[in-house]
Amino acid sequence: MNTTLSNRQQAIVPIAAFAASGHMPGLKMALHDGLGSGLTVNEIKEILVQLYAYAGFPRSLNALGAFQQVLGEREAKGIRDEPGKEASPVPAGTTSLERGTKVQTTLAGAPVKGGLMDFAPAIDEFLKAHLFGDIFGRDNLDWQSREIATVSALASMDGVESQLRAHCRISRNVGLTAKQMQDLAAVLRAKVAESTGKKVDVILEEEDNRQP
Repeated sequence: MNTTLSNRQQAIVPIAAFAASGHMPGLKMALHDGLGSGLTVNEIKEILVQLYAYAGFPRSLNALGAFQQVLGEREAKGIRDEPGKEASPVPAGTTSLERGTKVQTTLAGAPVKGGLMDFAPAIDEFLKAHLFGDIFGRDNLDWQSREIATVSALASMDGVESQLRAHCRISRNVGLTAKQMQDLAAVLRAKVAESTGKKVDVILEEEDNRQP
């Protein structure tokens, strides 16, 4: 089992962070680096599409537009980037809600219910059916990569500490080690902003202190 983030996984961090914050110059540089680190075109597209669920359609669409420009520039220079895998067709006989409930339960480590989910049942259904069923249920990006992207994006945004904390825990549920999460924070500090990486560091330290 890998105990540190691979070059490919490290490359996801600034892509997601800059896409979520809308920092286009940083994003374009990170996209070039990501392709050079082994991320495929479809993997990067999937990261940027997924981020709309956290940062909104405007950020996602702008990031995809920047990626399209980067690919055009690289193609003009004769650089051929690996397309990568397309998502498989949705399995027959299951609904988005059924798939998403199973995925969410696996990621969270237990069924998610009560609290806000009872207060606003619509958001519960949207989270299960769309975010976890339609997006996380796609198989052209593994769950560890999705969580690296999600944590990196949330760390670059203000006022989402609760969600950032939840996804730091989910990251451990999908097999990312404590050292890999520390690596993620270090990449944020080095390539995005010291304060962005510090958000993750603080949560990791608090979670370590909670352990018996």
